[in-house]
Amino acid sequence: MRTFERSVAVTLAATTIAAIAACSPPEKESESSSSSAATATSAADLGGMDALVDAAKKEGALNVIALPPDWANYGEIIKAFGDKYGIKVNSAQPDAASQDEINAANQLKGQDKAPDVFDLGGSVASANTALFAPYKVSTWADVPDSLKDANGAWTNDYGGYMSIGYDSAKVPAPASVADLLKPEYKGKVALNGDPTQAGSAFGGVQMAALADGGSADDIAPGVDFFSQLKKAGNFLPVDPTPATIESGQTPVVFDWDYLNAAQAAKTKTWKTFVPNGAVLGSYYVQAINKDAPHPAAARLWQEFLYSDEGQNLWLKGGARPVRAEAMQKAGTIDKTLYDALPKIEGTPVIPTEAQNTKAKEALTASWAKAIG
Repeated sequence: MRTFERSVAVTLAATTIAAIAACSPPEKESESSSSSAATATSAADLGGMDALVDAAKKEGALNVIALPPDWANYGEIIKAFGDKYGIKVNSAQPDAASQDEINAANQLKGQDKAPDVFDLGGSVASANTALFAPYKVSTWADVPDSLKDANGAWTNDYGGYMSIGYDSAKVPAPASVADLLKPEYKGKVALNGDPTQAGSAFGGVQMAALADGGSADDIAPGVDFFSQLKKAGNFLPVDPTPATIESGQTPVVFDWDYLNAAQAAKTKTWKTFVPNGAVLGSYYVQAINKDAPHPAAARLWQEFLYSDEGQNLWLKGGARPVRAEAMQKAGTIDKTLYDALPKIEGTPVIPTEAQNTKAKEALTASWAKAIG
């Protein structure tokens, strides 16, 4: 799967909503609610959370895309949202990449099957901000300024650290990224997707760059590493899935630590390794499609994801919720789950939007040739 990235809307008072409800037939009321929701930059613009919930329930559906059930606990998150509000969640292409989400929004624009919301890696999001509708959730103040757009067009939500997952029954434990160039890993090392399109794969190349003297600004050493990996015959051009890992087809995988750690529940010999000196942190980005066919449900979905309930559901999936610090102070975080997160050694590098954009441009220009 899939990386990020923004307004003042007309305020709709509660009395106005009541007036519309009183003098409009059901069809017109629904259309008016959706129209108002499409320009709402906060729940207050619709008259508060209760009004937002009502408008979302009238729409009755939410279209999501590229959300695998076993990715950061998305299966439970989707079910919890649907059960709580009685809204049907239509989940399309669960194994798609970030760029596929953008492609779907463009191809299905104006149709009721278009995605309402996006979950993107940073580089893809930063290149497509024109598609996003500004919206600030009620817990907006808890999100650090560096992890959100000032106007609310995008907000980071859950994250982790890039890692190397490996089957300890099939390969020796790597002590560094460079170890993967050894003959013991021939035909065994996979990236989770195409790094020019998928956020996790992009992060894998960034981590390799950090491990070989590169930086958040300089991804070239990472591209060179994978070129060497290909020449050594160690690079495996197969997108890993739980099935390929369990079957032994992809015994070494570059992926986020929360995904590799979750795999251990299915493959008991699966281990997760975050190399010292190459601790790459990243958050995925949430955004609303400005042409969402269900604009109220899209905004309610964001409210749910950034609520204490939603943030703890990310945590249950092994991901680090963006509101963790504020929730710790408020005593609302699940402490047992938080304390169980993998420990990281070394200073994390969390690239900025500008750094990701620069790295993505360099990667796009060089990747095909490097592994061709």
